[in-house]
Amino acid sequence: MTATQAERHSMSELARYFLRLGFLGFGGPVALVGQMERELVNDKKWLTKEQMRESIAICQSLPGPLAIQVGIYVAWLRRGFWGAWIGGWCFILPNFVIVAALGALYVYLGDLQPVTAIFYGVSPAVIALILHSCYRLAKLGMEDWLQWAIAGVCLVITVVLQAEVALLFIGAGIVGILYYGNIFKRSSSAMQIALIPAAAPAVAPAAAGSTLGKLMLFFLKAGSMTFGSGLVIVPFLEQGLVQQYGWLNEREFLVAVAIGMISPGPVVITATFVGYLVAGFWGSLVSTVGIFLPSFLLVLIVAPLLARHRGNPNVQGFVKGAYAAAIGTILGACILLGKIAIGDWLTIAIAVVSLAVLFRWKVSNPMLIAATAVVGLIAYPWLQPAWVMVK
Repeated sequence: MTATQAERHSMSELARYFLRLGFLGFGGPVALVGQMERELVNDKKWLTKEQMRESIAICQSLPGPLAIQVGIYVAWLRRGFWGAWIGGWCFILPNFVIVAALGALYVYLGDLQPVTAIFYGVSPAVIALILHSCYRLAKLGMEDWLQWAIAGVCLVITVVLQAEVALLFIGAGIVGILYYGNIFKRSSSAMQIALIPAAAPAVAPAAAGSTLGKLMLFFLKAGSMTFGSGLVIVPFLEQGLVQQYGWLNEREFLVAVAIGMISPGPVVITATFVGYLVAGFWGSLVSTVGIFLPSFLLVLIVAPLLARHRGNPNVQGFVKGAYAAAIGTILGACILLGKIAIGDWLTIAIAVVSLAVLFRWKVSNPMLIAATAVVGLIAYPWLQPAWVMVK
């Protein structure tokens, strides 16, 4: 076999692996990263254990969906620049097809009572899932009083002022640099590296003239600030999609978040569903490209720099501050969305029981969503709650 044939075989093997992972990738970022570690280190021997751990650590320091970015970085280590692009988009493609199809079904069937009933039951479960994910994230990365103070401030601002989330992240990152870093001891180029990921989304998307252009720029901005978890973009999306542009109402927004949480791949695949609701197939395509393109750019441009400077106190300080802001904004989003999803005794019961089940047993997201969908189908014809009638 020639070198060219071997390269083609390796690239096609890479594409097949990530297509399969994208299609079967349920369980969230932790489960997906764990699966990659088992398969690529132990089974395929594509990477050493040290390379895989370094990949995870570097991608955790970047804004963006963790599992997708680890996949892009691993593909880059394996086959270079073009391997990263092919592996990354193959990872995303199955998610895009599934969620775009769900978007089409919802557009054509969304007015039917069974569909409305399903999301009556599912919406409070989504709130429980977000809260549980936030709890797990807090256990992983919240270490001291300052991070909790930053989270509290971001929570209050998100709920009361519904402020621009990007500014909260930048501000929290700067506070982290000042407190944890050594900026007063010496000048460091790594501080500039730390600010690159969060400063990127500061450009507002209002300059686009068409709906497709606005969708692209809006999701480019959102994809640049999913720090700590894909759930971080929930308050940002709610502000932009519902309040700023009026593309979705509150009920449709909750449906979009639910679709993102029960489909394979990262929560940010919500963008595909939103794009279809706003502008059909082409809307779903540009929204998907917009939400994931920053991940490719950050991994290919910023990750090699972080690999050299990840131990710098200023970089670590920025990550700690931004992580705390993520926790606060997620909790703020739960309060805002909870007012929409929980409006009667049954939705309160669904939210409480869902939360208890998540803490007590290891129940998968699709299983919980399926169970609450059944509850909605049974209960809705009897209750006819007012909030689900809003269009």
